[in-house]
Amino acid sequence: MNHLDEISVEELQDALDNVDNKKPIQRLLAAIAYKNGVSQTELAEWYDVQRRTIYSWLKRLDTNESLEQAVSDDKRTGRKRKLSEPQQEEFEEAVHEPPSEAGIDAPAWTPALAQDFLEEMYSVEYSIPSCRRLLKEAGLSYQKPRRSTAEADEDEQEAFQDERRKSGGGWTPP
Repeated sequence: MNHLDEISVEELQDALDNVDNKKPIQRLLAAIAYKNGVSQTELAEWYDVQRRTIYSWLKRLDTNESLEQAVSDDKRTGRKRKLSEPQQEEFEEAVHEPPSEAGIDAPAWTPALAQDFLEEMYSVEYSIPSCRRLLKEAGLSYQKPRRSTAEADEDEQEAFQDERRKSGGGWTPP
């Protein structure tokens, strides 16, 4: 079966100008290479995929829809969020304040603190990696504690060490 007999290289190149994501670009480049005489087996080696995958990429272009639509995947919605939108906004506002504002004795937000907070406030359970994602989505970034300089006085060094032991790092607004 000869794929893409009805489609010119120019049409594929025009479609390439109109797509942005990695997969559609990859599929169109494979189709252009195929039209220029590269075998499906070679393309599979180039892209480190099965020959069957290349076949599927080429076959999906044999359609009546536009090339841009043919090479793009349908939107995947994913799992429904556990927090409602107002709850999500409320959580994001809370983590932009120190944990002490939420009644938590800690110097900075950590995924474990966020996990406990979410369970207590909204009765939802999140894994630590999901809490890390939620903190990142809230605009926080992970900050690792720095060592104090040798010139700092002994009381400051002790205070820093105590703080470091408590936090072990934390998520803070930028």
